[in-house]
Amino acid sequence: MSIYIPGTTPIHRLDARVKLVLLLAYSVTLFFVQTWAGLGVCMAACLAAMLVAKIPPARMFSLLVPVYVILAFTLVFNSFAFDIAHVATGFGAGDVSAGVLAGISPVPLIGSFGFVPEGFARGAFYALRIVFLVLASFVVCFTTTSNDLTDALNDFLKPLRAFRVPTQDIAMMVSIALRFIPVTAEEFSQVRSAQWARGAAFSDGTVMERLRAWQTVLIPLFVGLFRRADNLAVAMEARCYGMGDVRTELDPREFSGASVAVLIAGLAACAALAAFL
Repeated sequence: MSIYIPGTTPIHRLDARVKLVLLLAYSVTLFFVQTWAGLGVCMAACLAAMLVAKIPPARMFSLLVPVYVILAFTLVFNSFAFDIAHVATGFGAGDVSAGVLAGISPVPLIGSFGFVPEGFARGAFYALRIVFLVLASFVVCFTTTSNDLTDALNDFLKPLRAFRVPTQDIAMMVSIALRFIPVTAEEFSQVRSAQWARGAAFSDGTVMERLRAWQTVLIPLFVGLFRRADNLAVAMEARCYGMGDVRTELDPREFSGASVAVLIAGLAACAALAAFL
């Protein structure tokens, strides 16, 4: 159930700290570019990373299903207007370029309701921003283990130790949360299948009857999660977790020359895109 896909590609071997910094820079760049050329470069960079990492496209885009609803609303609400006579077409599509649709007048459909080409361009631009923002985060998650992500977070939080912030405990909590996500999903699927086999009507009856049917899944699920959390607390206490002030590392991580080069090149490319496109 883990989202991580084992591999030996250059992106898999790249330092997790570099991936997180570049993901942040890429996300900021997506919201700075205002032209279709700039967005196209960002899209090409993300797709190239997917190809280099050898991530199955079907798996990537199947995880976008919950996002598709948001994208549909974004596209529809920007593409149509109830009063096209008062739609401004001379100022572009918001803060982004309308591309080849710039300057095209709205098309009336029913009365004052109509289709706005520049609004469609704006909706498509914003939708693609969201898609590739999510895809970039998937690339990092698919090519980085939860332990590496947690260790990278711990390194980023180290300066806060001067203010007595328990950074290692925060990193441990993040690690446990990441590990519980697939466990929770697997247990949810098992409990739902068991209750369905016992005749639970999840899709029949009124809304209230369906909600009551889901109680037979949610209650055992929460009981199981609390039991797992209690067992984990006992195990950590038995191993004397928290007895030392600073935890040591078996395999300390150091930046390699290649990681530094990739970081500098990636940040420079993001800065150039944000500034000129």
